[in-house]
Amino acid sequence: MSDAIENRLKALSIALPEAAAPAANYVPYVISGNLLYISGQLPTEAGRMVAAGHLGANVSLEDGQKAARACAINIIAQAKAALGGDLGRVTRILRINGFVASTPDFTEQHLVINGASDLLAEVFGEAGKHSRAAVGMAALPLGAAVEIDAILEIA
Repeated sequence: MSDAIENRLKALSIALPEAAAPAANYVPYVISGNLLYISGQLPTEAGRMVAAGHLGANVSLEDGQKAARACAINIIAQAKAALGGDLGRVTRILRINGFVASTPDFTEQHLVINGASDLLAEVFGEAGKHSRAAVGMAALPLGAAVEIDAILEIA
């Protein structure tokens, strides 16, 4: 299974980054039994924020979706680090929680988080289909437009 996931990542031209270190007093992930809890991931690539600001103001829906996709890539990188490099141990993405910095009149948070949901389904197949929440927020850490955390079932 690990090879299949790595092959899908390669086919999507995704090179996983090093898992990001925590930006404050928390751990990037916790394993409890067969559950892997991944702390909120910001939309960073190569150490820089992909999208900062607010949907409905200075961030477009398309850029928000790209930011959500970057968060999902960072979730996968954290999972790989947590599992000693073996993404084949992921048996199911159970849930993601998507937070979207947005103006009060912006109501398409669900479409923004599709950027992450679509990628997770592409990479993990049926095991990537998950429950989720997509909520608007006044502000997110470091000015990020999107933040996503995850709960994974592991073997």
